[in-house]
Amino acid sequence: MARLPTALLAACGLLAGRALGALEVDLDDNESIKKAAALVAQDLLSFYRGDEPGWVPGILPGPPPDGDYYWWQGGAMWGTLLDYRHVMGDDSFDDTIFQALQFQVGDDKDYNPANWSASMGNDDQAFWGFAALLAAETGFRDPDEDQPQWLALAQAVFNEQTHLDRRVEGGNCDWGLRWQVYRTNNGWDYINTIANACYFNIGARLGRYTANSTYVELASKTWDLMWRLGYISKDYDVYDGAHEPNCTEINKSQFSYNAAMILQGCAYMYNQTQNETWKERLDGMAKGVIRVFFEKDGVAFEPSCEPAPGTCNADMESYRGYMHRWMANSIQLAPHLYDTFMPILKTSAAAGVKQCTGGDNGRMCGFHWTSGVYDGLQSASLEMNVLGALTALIMPSVSAPLTNTTGGTSKGDPDAGQAKTELPTFAPITTGDKAGASILTILIVTGALSAFAWMSLD
Repeated sequence: MARLPTALLAACGLLAGRALGALEVDLDDNESIKKAAALVAQDLLSFYRGDEPGWVPGILPGPPPDGDYYWWQGGAMWGTLLDYRHVMGDDSFDDTIFQALQFQVGDDKDYNPANWSASMGNDDQAFWGFAALLAAETGFRDPDEDQPQWLALAQAVFNEQTHLDRRVEGGNCDWGLRWQVYRTNNGWDYINTIANACYFNIGARLGRYTANSTYVELASKTWDLMWRLGYISKDYDVYDGAHEPNCTEINKSQFSYNAAMILQGCAYMYNQTQNETWKERLDGMAKGVIRVFFEKDGVAFEPSCEPAPGTCNADMESYRGYMHRWMANSIQLAPHLYDTFMPILKTSAAAGVKQCTGGDNGRMCGFHWTSGVYDGLQSASLEMNVLGALTALIMPSVSAPLTNTTGGTSKGDPDAGQAKTELPTFAPITTGDKAGASILTILIVTGALSAFAWMSLD
């Protein structure tokens, strides 16, 4: 079904908001949850302009200072909406999602478009890979044969991040995946958890989808790396990362998406291996996530930035929505987690919904869920949070992610991606180019002088 223009949806949302006021939902009634989630999905897409003339499909307005959002958050939004559509059975936004995921693939069909190279992180690329992989896992419509395929796109991201030109060779940081794709980018020497957690997560999921043990082995190797470096502690705290050359001075900030991404990866590893070691790791991560990020009466909280007002940036403000979805997805893969996670997911979702009392339509959602009062903030990140929390409440009751033997139809390419990551280059300037430029310069200068002479005439 084609999506209505954003402006029309916003108008409809405005009318509904004036009629209903704050977002209203009965969290014990799936139909009520679905209706509320549909409103939040509309509100989320009111921040998106990529389906309007003059705007770029796939991305939210930005990056700063031109808008609040970096490139990766577009991929995160489509992942959120793919989970929403699958769980809620709402295909209203399918055309918009499809266009966005295809438009941003880049020339090499690897979610590494050249115009974003100056700020391209391995984690940025991975979030678009997550969306493509989720499209395959949830049975989203396959592209035509001449278009990039969802599974192949995820494989391209994983393959490129496996190459040694993105990794540390030797020393204590050996085989650590760098934060940034290109050595010219600030942060190239930061070997952080999010980049390695993304790689671990994609590897675990590709292993389950394809039944290829190589993905599983590489994911396991990455867990071992993060554990050895102390990025994952013995108490299952998950820290942010460390710099070369030794990766020993660890930044101990804890963010929910790091821990939840590793949790989800462990669930995939346990689901396909049924190995008790992975169950132990999964259960350890589950306890750590609850202890660190739901310590305030079972409501999601970012301990490394939220206590200081204004410290959480637009990226950090979006993390808890992913955490809710990935916790619920972990239940699908490891049902024994249901009794551990669902009461907390429900309590936290209720707190999130209570924040949705702001904006012109009366239901824009804020960030500080533990406060119980709308904080005046508005962004796509905050709508993603509530949409993710509502989606998570129903997700455990729908079928587990597909594989290529359980109904998955997406076509893969084990060799997808570039063999070597290189900065975009331009064709060399020829003698003809120089001559053409000289002629053009002469014409411009001559035209300007003629104009000045004409303007000076009485």
